[in-house]
Amino acid sequence: MEKFILKLLAFFVLFAFTSVFANEQAATSTVESTHKEETYQTKPFTQMISGFIASTGINAFINPDPDELSSDGEQMSDFHKGVGRLIMILVTFLLFWLAIAKGFEPLLLIPIAFGGLLANIPVAGIAGDHGFLGVIYDMGLSNEMFPIIIFMGVGAMTDFGPLLSNPKTALLGGAAQFGIFGTLVGAVALSQMGFVDFTLQQASAISIIGGADGPTSIFIATKLAPELLGAIAVASYSYMAMVPIIQPPIMKALTTDAERRIKMTTLRHVSRLEKLIFPILVLSLAILVLPESTPLIGAFMFGNFLKESGVVERLNDTLQNSLINITTIFLGLGVGSKLAADQFLVPDTMFIMVLGIIAFSVGTAAGVLMAKLMNVFPGNKINPLIGSAGVSAVPMAARVSNKVGMEYDRTNMLLMHAMGPNVAGVIGSAVAAGVLISLFQ
Repeated sequence: MEKFILKLLAFFVLFAFTSVFANEQAATSTVESTHKEETYQTKPFTQMISGFIASTGINAFINPDPDELSSDGEQMSDFHKGVGRLIMILVTFLLFWLAIAKGFEPLLLIPIAFGGLLANIPVAGIAGDHGFLGVIYDMGLSNEMFPIIIFMGVGAMTDFGPLLSNPKTALLGGAAQFGIFGTLVGAVALSQMGFVDFTLQQASAISIIGGADGPTSIFIATKLAPELLGAIAVASYSYMAMVPIIQPPIMKALTTDAERRIKMTTLRHVSRLEKLIFPILVLSLAILVLPESTPLIGAFMFGNFLKESGVVERLNDTLQNSLINITTIFLGLGVGSKLAADQFLVPDTMFIMVLGIIAFSVGTAAGVLMAKLMNVFPGNKINPLIGSAGVSAVPMAARVSNKVGMEYDRTNMLLMHAMGPNVAGVIGSAVAAGVLISLFQ
């Protein structure tokens, strides 16, 4: 028994010695594998200071790096590296002022403007492929994901009651789409005259700006003109945010004082069943007639159906609040990343901005004129101011119609009446996008 115990003790001693030796060998191997030769070369203090100064943004503005590339990997001009960036930074400050001091759609303008500010910071490359703005852009704009989610959220916040209670206001939403097709003709004409070099696909993508619908603009640009996606997204969202500036002068110029004071009749009650059937009916028609438009219309009607079902309040609340808010932040920053000087201060973008404002103005005017035309026929009169809400900037355009109307009669509440053509405009712009995609893709 004693011999057995001695042998056992000897075995444990040998095992312990072997383990210690193995651990020492592993430690030595780890030290050797993590060893790295020192590459830093000591420098004089003055050289360190000059190197730091050379890496500052001030130096990048004054003495641009001749080898600096844009976020697309292309060579940049000295103008875009220096003065151009300063100009765009001032533009972002103007957008901050409009959002904060004037209250022009801060939910859109502040993320867009801040994204533009970050995109114009030299050296950092924030809007590049490996910068976080570039990642956001690729994550949800270039693949259409953010527009689809936005449409779901807008659908969940939309009430089709005003449209269903007064269906003829859908004509105002349809008339506002004239700005889209009118601008398409104008863009093609400019190309034929040699002022620009836009293809039919590019002209189609640009013309959708006339609907004042950012998600739809991004969706069609991704399909037809991905090379213009940044400029089109910036133009459409900029004009959406500036609806309170652009629309009132057009509305006042095309209406008389008496027309602005027209009071519309009280809307009839719309049953829950009607509100449940409507989104399914619209989606079914889109599937049968224009499948190209169903991604946008389907997302829009899905969000609305969740709301009207009344049995999925948690999902409805998420769409209306947290999901659409998170997506708006990312979308705004992604759009703002295209406000970089080398992408914005170029002739094509300038033409897109000009064509976009023309399209938006024509769409606004067409809606107002359609309302005036409808008043020629017998029946309840329509206040022409709500015609401007036919563009699909929901609910901004409807609020502008109401605000302008109340300037002339404080008791004249047009908001709910204007929501009819406003939501019709959302559907109309999605249908217009589907038509253009089906024709030119």
